[in-house]
Amino acid sequence: MPADESSAASGTDRSRAGAAISRALTPPLLAGPLPAGPAPFAGLALRSRPATGSRRPPAPRGGRGAGTPPRPGRRAGVRQTYERARRAWDRPLTAYYLILGAGLLITVLGLVMVYSASMIKALELSRPSTYFFRKQFIAAVIGAGLMMLASRMPLKLHRALAYPLLAGTVFLMVLVQVPGIGMSVNGNQNWIYLGGPFQLQPSEFGKLALILWGADLLARKQDKRLLAQWKHMLVPLVPVAFMLLGLIMLGGDMGTAIILTAILFGLLWLAGAPTRLFAAVLGFAVLIGFLLIKTSPNRMSRLSCIGASEPGPGDSCWQAVHGIYALASGGWFGSGLGASVEKWGQLPEPHTDFIFAITGEELGLAGTLSVLALFAALGYAGIRVAGRTEDPFVRYAAGGVTTWITAQAVINIGAVLGLLPIAGVPLPLFSYGGSALLPTMFAVGLMIAFAREDPAARAALAMRRPGVRWKTMRRRVMKRPSGER
Repeated sequence: MPADESSAASGTDRSRAGAAISRALTPPLLAGPLPAGPAPFAGLALRSRPATGSRRPPAPRGGRGAGTPPRPGRRAGVRQTYERARRAWDRPLTAYYLILGAGLLITVLGLVMVYSASMIKALELSRPSTYFFRKQFIAAVIGAGLMMLASRMPLKLHRALAYPLLAGTVFLMVLVQVPGIGMSVNGNQNWIYLGGPFQLQPSEFGKLALILWGADLLARKQDKRLLAQWKHMLVPLVPVAFMLLGLIMLGGDMGTAIILTAILFGLLWLAGAPTRLFAAVLGFAVLIGFLLIKTSPNRMSRLSCIGASEPGPGDSCWQAVHGIYALASGGWFGSGLGASVEKWGQLPEPHTDFIFAITGEELGLAGTLSVLALFAALGYAGIRVAGRTEDPFVRYAAGGVTTWITAQAVINIGAVLGLLPIAGVPLPLFSYGGSALLPTMFAVGLMIAFAREDPAARAALAMRRPGVRWKTMRRRVMKRPSGER
């Protein structure tokens, strides 16, 4: 057979085979002759259904395929949120940011409330409405400098500062009792006149002096393993603390004496004082306090005003009752800044001892709970710093500062709420008073320095420096494989 005829026959056979395959793969509705060429044939073959005629399994409800993992339940979501919060709470810099943030927020909010609560009092004294605010603002600026200085000072310098600070405080507290130098405010002889509108209360610096000196003393004795003996634990810590208490009580300021006593017991507790020794010292302090209250009609009247709802005979509970009135009239969100009624001569000391009541009246329950939350955060951070350090000086000093701020806040707020007698102590970092604000802000800076001294916090702060971060990123880029992006 010739070559052209054989090639034509083979082409005919191939066309017949292609037509048979296309009829087998084409659905009934599309049956018929197909256009010649490979492209249409391939397109129909890709669009055609499988010859088996099986259908896809129905997709489950909810729009997910069979291989998609189920969504986590509500409990799993809550657990994940809790784990994230716990990991964030356990970060090395948590205490550092809590102390810095809570201290600054309390101080700034205190400045706002001092201005609002003291305007009417300043006008009553024929002063500008910003008189007390300007003094408090100057003290806050100086205190911010002291806080920054304390946060940058090394621990050795803090320990070296303890003895000069204690000696200077004792000297000033002795000068308070000298006629012509010391002055009396509200019946308490605890002030030194500095000239102009400025006064100084040395007993406020006595709290800081006792903490630094007591922490250094106990740390040195712990290094020598002497705290196991009760004599070394009490002497000379307790005699020096009683000397400061005696100088304070000569001026009649029992509220500051209570805070100083709380600091003393906090240091003894941190030093691991035995229960019997601790109970003996506590019983002796309670006995002295009972005698001092019993022999003073003014202190007895304050004690009788706990839980009072009426001013009583002779308006002896006037301040306590009007503090409750201010809190009760605030409601949930208060009457607004500057809209307090009690500060118009009804509530004594609205910008100092009872500024928390004005806060409740103007900012409501939301404002007072915010203040309590800030103090709680500050107290928690102090406990965390004292509990995680291995340096005995840091542990005693951090515990002493935390005891000081927490105890003073509890006594002040408890008096405003009518749960404790009025002790005449300001709310730390919040109430008006430069003599109280300066040492407290220095103590907050001390806590910041302690939080920075933690090894993990120090490493985390070092990683945040721009140079260290750039070097670290360069090392990571250099270590990557050559083909990785």
